[in-house]
This record gives sequence, C-alpha cells and structure tokens, in this order.
Amino acid sequence: MRCWVTEADKRSDRELSAIRNYPLLVRRYARLLEVTTDLASRLDLEGLLQRIVEAAQELTDCEAASLLLYDPQSEHLYFEAATNELMEGIGRQTVPAESSIAGWVYTHAEPLLVEDALTDPRFFREMDVLTCFRTRSVLGVPLLTQNKTLGVIEAVNKRKGPFDDQDARLLQALAAQAAIAIENSRLFQQSDIVSEMVHELRTPLAALMAAAYLLQRPDLPQDQNQKLGTSIYTEVKRLNEMATDFLELARLESGRARFTREPIDLAGLVRECLEVIRPQTEAERIRLEADLEHSPGPVYGDRNRLKQVVLNLLTNAIKYNQKGGVVRVVVSGEGSTAVLAVSDTGRGIPADSLPHMFERFYRVPDQEGATPGTGLGLAIAKRIVETNRGTIDMVSEIGKGSTFTVRLPATP
Repeated sequence: MRCWVTEADKRSDRELSAIRNYPLLVRRYARLLEVTTDLASRLDLEGLLQRIVEAAQELTDCEAASLLLYDPQSEHLYFEAATNELMEGIGRQTVPAESSIAGWVYTHAEPLLVEDALTDPRFFREMDVLTCFRTRSVLGVPLLTQNKTLGVIEAVNKRKGPFDDQDARLLQALAAQAAIAIENSRLFQQSDIVSEMVHELRTPLAALMAAAYLLQRPDLPQDQNQKLGTSIYTEVKRLNEMATDFLELARLESGRARFTREPIDLAGLVRECLEVIRPQTEAERIRLEADLEHSPGPVYGDRNRLKQVVLNLLTNAIKYNQKGGVVRVVVSGEGSTAVLAVSDTGRGIPADSLPHMFERFYRVPDQEGATPGTGLGLAIAKRIVETNRGTIDMVSEIGKGSTFTVRLPATP
C-alpha cells in the first residue's frame, strides 16, 4: 500500500516543527538582544571584535566563527578576530576579496550559505592549512552600515544538522548591530588619540613660537641666535617623530595596520638589530652583551614589525643607560615560548611610574627633560607584540637598571 504525502501534509509538518521550536527561537532572540546591548557599550576595538565572534558562535551553535574587515588600500579582507578553534595560526591573515567565500559575501553584500565548502570553488583552502581546522559548511553575512560594507562575519560548521534560515537571520541581526558598534569604536578611538595628540603638541609648538618670536628681535646676540636655531631644530625633529609615531599607533589601534605571518629566527633578527645600534653604543661607550645560543624554534609573526620592537627596546636601553654602562640581550626558550630579554644598567624607573610605562604619551617625569621623546614607543611595541599573540612586561630598580621581556609563541 502506497502512502501519499501531500503538500498540505508537508506544510502541516513545517508548522508543527515551528511551534515546537518556538520557545528555543524566543530564547535565541532574547540572547541576541542581550549580546547587542553589550556590544553597544564596548569601545575597545580589539575586545569588541572578539566579543562579536564569540556571540556569532553562540547564536548559531557552530564550531567556530571569524570576523574579517576590508582594507580599501590593499583591496583585501583581513582576519581580525576568531574563536579559539581558529585562532592558532590565523593571525591577521589576508583573504583575497575576489576568490573566497568571504570575498563573495563582501562584494555582493549578501548572506551566503555554503553547505559543502570543499566542493565550492570560492573556498579559500589556505585557511584550513594554516589553522589545522577542517571546514565543512560556512554561513557568511556582511557587516553593513548605511553607506558601505565593513567586512564579513563567518560561522563555520553547524554542530547539529545544517545551517538554516533562522541561523542566517540571527547572524544578520548580529552583524547589523556589530557594524554600528565597530564604527562607533573606531570613531571613539580616533577622537581619543587625536585629543591626546593635540595636548602633546602644545609643548613643542609653544617652544617653537617663543623661539620664532625672539629671533625677530634685532638686538639678539649671536650666541643666543645660534641657541634658538638649535632649539627650533630639536623641536621640529621631535614634532616629526611624534607625527610618525602617532600615525603608527592610530593604525594599530584602529585595526588598519596589516601584519604578515611567516616563520622568524628570533636570534637572527636580534643579531641584525644589534648591528644597527652598534655605532650608537660605541658613541655612548656602552658595552653590548648578547646570549643568543639558546633560541627555541622560530616564532611566527610579522618580521618587520617585530624588528621595530627589538630596535625600540635596544635604543631605549642605550638612551636611558649611563656612560660606560652595559646593554645585555638574551634570547631563550620556555617550553613552546620564545623569550627576548633586553636589560640596561641605567638609572632605573621609579616604582610609581612602572604601571604607566606602556601608556600612550607617558614619560617618566624626572627624565623627560634629559631624554625627550614622543612617549609612544612602548605603547606601539606593546600593540605589535600583542598582535603577534605575545606579551611584553618589565621590571626596574632605581640605580640598577631595567629589563624588558618579550614572550612570543614559538613554532616547532
């Protein structure tokens, strides 16, 4: 006996299923409301992006989620955040906008569900290689504002069954609020940094204004004329350095700075930096000591950015040292972590200043006049190290010197 299933029967089954799932759907939308309220209160961009991918994973009940933002200069998408399952190896990996699932979502500004990623020609297979993660299905939605698309949120591998229309609607609703939160965070950070920058500019500008005014006096002695010329040169140089560092920090904090990822021999990188600063140490009669023989496996990160960090720490160790002092550099390993320690025998840093050393524009009060700087070098170094999934800290003692320690994950 054959049992016929009519369209009315199918419609009835769908309606019964919807009724059974209604309480779950209500709970999911209630959770979405809680999450979006939380996003609206966050102004730290890095923390905000991480919270968005965690929410995407929770709301769609998937194995992993990621967020990519578009960079108009390079015309590529970049991974800016991912859940733990994808974090290892992903970094700020580049994804081509023209040949990837995320690129299709971004270009068309439409959601896309790919049930079998491995058979889809748009699937960017390099990500599975880098992360050792097996992608089966992908649900991607665009991050849309009123006048542009910021990027893409991807949910990967539904835990039970396939992604459905409810998953897509929930992820779209999350993306709509996330895009607004990202724009607000960027604007807040830019205005915050700009206000600090304007405040910092006042000191060198005041010095330049005073020098320029005095140079107009016809009765100014020649020796005073030369001193004022030197002062103008010093302050202009300082303004130039401040502008360069300010732009660098603004790019880092807004997420616009781009990082490559490659295996790096940390000991070899340090040797290069030692040769760069060697003339400076000789001029200051400072002795260099290096122990680079116990380097672990290579670290995985952006070579040029990490070189910037090493040079910053070395030049600081020279700048705040004493004549005839010592700068000691050690590269070692702690399990799966590479460790770089840079020590000096300078005058040290007061205990009350230590908690502020990595803050923007901070300079130790009693040292500012002796060794002027932008107060941005360590803040930039911290952002670079953290973006490469590392940490940086310091210890110091008055009269004995300081040690800065960078820890980076080493790859076997």
